[in-house]
Amino acid sequence: MLSIIQAAGWPIWPLIACSVLALALIFERFVALKTARVAPPTLLDEAIKVSAKAAPTPDVVNQLAQNSALGEVLASGLRAVNNNPLCTEADLRATMEGAGRTVAHRLEKYLNALATIASAAPLLGLLGTVIGMIEIFGSQVGTGGASQAMGGGNPAQLAHGISVALYNTAFGLIVAIPALIFWRYFRSRVDAYLLTLELASEQFVRHILRLRKAK
Repeated sequence: MLSIIQAAGWPIWPLIACSVLALALIFERFVALKTARVAPPTLLDEAIKVSAKAAPTPDVVNQLAQNSALGEVLASGLRAVNNNPLCTEADLRATMEGAGRTVAHRLEKYLNALATIASAAPLLGLLGTVIGMIEIFGSQVGTGGASQAMGGGNPAQLAHGISVALYNTAFGLIVAIPALIFWRYFRSRVDAYLLTLELASEQFVRHILRLRKAK
């Protein structure tokens, strides 16, 4: 493997850097997008239960905010009511929507970088192949003149040089295909989480409004 990397030339080093970065981003997104860290299934019911009888204390609200992304959104609604018991429905929704946008931005973190790697890796591989072939044909002309490059050179050496140059294209595809697959996977996962957060926030807003009317 090391001999292939050395033979492929300097263009393969950006691809190696992209592969390391893609692996790091994929691992980080797997950890960050765990269900327990974004939208625990029972958190909404627990928040409704805690706030059903009385307004939660600031410590409980802070604990809810630190629980997960969904908890952060729900806690923003409770803070809005605690800070201003007379806040309107529009103000309550605006506060929770602002918290939701912050959470959405955090969930989408690094996805653009992963998509860029998936798009750029094949181009970097093609660039390496083109540069390698230019060097191969240039060396054929340099060692044997123009007539040798037209057909008098060493075919085995030329074929080996071309195969080495094509390693760049192959490595670019090896990096790009998994990056694209994981990008689409994380993108769909984030979209599903955002829908869950939106529905839970709407349900929690209705819950808070019912409590205010009951009082």
